[in-house]
Amino acid sequence: MFLSRLTVDVTSRNFRLDYADVHQMHRTVMSAFPDLDVQRTARQHCGALWRLDEHERGFVLLVQSRLEPKWAALPADYLAAPPDVRSLDPFLRLIAPGRKIGFRLVGNPTRAIHPPDSVSGNRGRGKPVPQRLPAKQVEWLARKGEQHGFVLPVGRDGQADVAPAPRPSLHGRTDGNKITIEPVRFDGHLVPTDVEALRAAVLGGIGRAKAYGCGLISLGPAREAG
Repeated sequence: MFLSRLTVDVTSRNFRLDYADVHQMHRTVMSAFPDLDVQRTARQHCGALWRLDEHERGFVLLVQSRLEPKWAALPADYLAAPPDVRSLDPFLRLIAPGRKIGFRLVGNPTRAIHPPDSVSGNRGRGKPVPQRLPAKQVEWLARKGEQHGFVLPVGRDGQADVAPAPRPSLHGRTDGNKITIEPVRFDGHLVPTDVEALRAAVLGGIGRAKAYGCGLISLGPAREAG
């Protein structure tokens, strides 16, 4: 697995166009894999996940992939520094049962809304709508942990050791359909309960909107309490 760190040139016209249309950003990310057709199945085939993180001078685009990317395909004005591409293996080696690990995830917490006339037991998945309350966002992440082999440890305040923060809404269009996503960034700690399940979640992403900047979970050493 590869992890690319791309320092974006915020003056780039091409980046600004991508920033305004999350589907176009997805296409730009997938341009690093020129031998694949730019479709969602291609994203899954190469294991591509991406996330746009702010830093002191603008943005860093993180891209994780199973195939080695070819960033020479980017427009000449897109990056402010050469791409930094490295192996994901050192981060995967952090995963051990019971070990406290720092993490960051931009997720798409949602809940299902069913029509009032739907029949119990035959309701389907329902329409996903954003979870906007921080407590509900943490509950969403805790449920994902149950599915993906981790728990959220308790912090000094007696609450789950994670801080949810809303990110700017993502907008775009694909095939004439409007895209609107309300992402949430989670920073905190987790403790693995199932090494293989958590490893699969790191490789495959967590939650919805994986093609559109959500789902990539970054792992790192546990941070000292301040």
